Amino acid sequence: MKTILTFIITLSFLFVSFPPDASAEDYTQLDLPEGAKARLGKGFIEALAYSPDGKTLALASSVGIWIYDTHTGTEVALLRGHTSLVRSVAFSPDGVTLASGGGGGYGEDYTIRLWDSKTGEEKRVLSGHTENVRSLAFSPDRNTLASGSDDETIQLWDTANGQLKQTLAGHTDAVYSIAFSRDGKTLASSSSDQTIRLWNVDTGEHKDTFLGRTNTVSSIAFSADGKTLAASDNLRIQLWDTKTGQYRLTFPAHAKKVNAVAFSPDGHILASGGDETVRLWDARTGQHKQTFSGHTDQVYSVAFSSDGRTLISGSWDLTIRLWDVNTGEHKDTISGYTELVYSLAFSPDGKTLASGCSDTVWLWDVDAKQHTRTFSGYKSGINAVAYSSDNRTVASGSRGGMIQLWDTDTGERKLTLEGHTGDIHSVTFSPDGWTLASGSNDGTIRLWHTNTGKQIQTLLGHEKYVYSVAYSPDGQTLASGSNDGTIRFWHTVLGEYKLTFSEHSDTVLSIAYAPDGQTLASGGRGVQLWDIKTKQHTEILGQNIGLMRLLVAYSPKGDILAIGSADGNVRLWDTKIGAYKQILEGHTLPIKSVVFSPDGRTLASSSDDGTILLWEVP
Repeated sequence: MKTILTFIITLSFLFVSFPPDASAEDYTQLDLPEGAKARLGKGFIEALAYSPDGKTLALASSVGIWIYDTHTGTEVALLRGHTSLVRSVAFSPDGVTLASGGGGGYGEDYTIRLWDSKTGEEKRVLSGHTENVRSLAFSPDRNTLASGSDDETIQLWDTANGQLKQTLAGHTDAVYSIAFSRDGKTLASSSSDQTIRLWNVDTGEHKDTFLGRTNTVSSIAFSADGKTLAASDNLRIQLWDTKTGQYRLTFPAHAKKVNAVAFSPDGHILASGGDETVRLWDARTGQHKQTFSGHTDQVYSVAFSSDGRTLISGSWDLTIRLWDVNTGEHKDTISGYTELVYSLAFSPDGKTLASGCSDTVWLWDVDAKQHTRTFSGYKSGINAVAYSSDNRTVASGSRGGMIQLWDTDTGERKLTLEGHTGDIHSVTFSPDGWTLASGSNDGTIRLWHTNTGKQIQTLLGHEKYVYSVAYSPDGQTLASGSNDGTIRFWHTVLGEYKLTFSEHSDTVLSIAYAPDGQTLASGGRGVQLWDIKTKQHTEILGQNIGLMRLLVAYSPKGDILAIGSADGNVRLWDTKIGAYKQILEGHTLPIKSVVFSPDGRTLASSSDDGTILLWEVP
């Protein structure tokens, strides 16, 4: 998720210690929600904090706070407590406390949480902000925690008792970055209102305002002596004299927006992150010293270790990189992070799970819980994936109307199917594997021959986007759901329209046949079960209870219907007794896909939080 988040990182952290055996634990097992047996992917990164001895890294993410041993590159712990994504993170100067700031989502969480950095236990929850907590900073004496938010305020908290000390108001837009001066008497804040403000920490008085030249001031940092404040402003870096409020130096830094700046501990070097590079500058003259290349997307964060020997950078390419400041050598990469996971499909043998995300399809070994293969070649999000019945082909549909068929053994692209003029939202193979059906924003359903890629039929009738297509178990009927509020049925051999169900009051986002073919489930604002023969329906989840974007999937025996929702939860409906049997809570953002394994023992769910959870099915 490419949201520009900037923050200032206190450099006098101590090593975070966790139980000795924690580092050996598989990251897919760390702090799993009840009922889950694995987490695939780590979500996306929002912020980072680096320990001074270089041994520990804390990453704020869409699923919690990941703690790393930087020497081994392994995950030590995952701290979960926020009910939505974590926007910011910072250590206290003595390293005893880790602070995290929450962000929006369906389960909005704008709290600040304080954690015991030795045990990972949550110590305190601070409530006061009404929007995303973008940045956190501890005062040098660790007695005060400052927080900057999208609600345009900065709040100062007493770290001993968790009480709000002061609210600093004056910015007219989101506060992106905050930093304490070395003596702790001054707090600097930057905002998308194009200003930098200086505040008296003791009195809360507004002392001065520096005006940005072009756009959002995304990141600020004090020099070690406190005399200079560095700010990133669009394509340039500005250096300000904190006493006079005058420009000391302004220089262009990157070809794209400068997202982050950080001073080395001795104040001699200024690091910046912007385009795909990290750059080092002489902090006094602005002369370019060195460029670190390797990231494949914009760098949004940079931070020095306390000894100044290592620089760490976070990028929208979903990696964290560590660099040797003296040699420019790339030391290590932390990866495994993902963006939105739009769609899931189990292989017929149940051994592999395919997931479609931003511009790639990932294959996962379900037993080993490891990413095994990547299919790439798209320029935009992959909304749909499907496995053929013979286990040999994965189909993927993307924004822009492209469908591709992939050989699961070789990873090679077999065919590209072109014809749709809008985004692909659903693809599904016929039971015999000879035909692929696709639904698109262009309002059409198209049938394709899977061996040749030739288009067989174009089915017309929906007035708006087609979000879901599903074959009946016997393969003779294709059902389609649309945001025109209807479900339509088609004869797959003749391509003829058969009938329409139109009782949904809004978008039909998802449809699924029961294994016996006698019932169809549909989800959108509500969930309805349809008797195919009588054309009667029963609503099992109301359309007016606040749940949105409901997705449905039947278990192989048809005894359970899984319902994924925008609240991040998955509800299991017992079809035999007609009642809910369980709610699976664990995702922090809306559900994108739910699918059962062929043996019915595992349910996989994917979410906007960038992860896949594998659940034990009761």
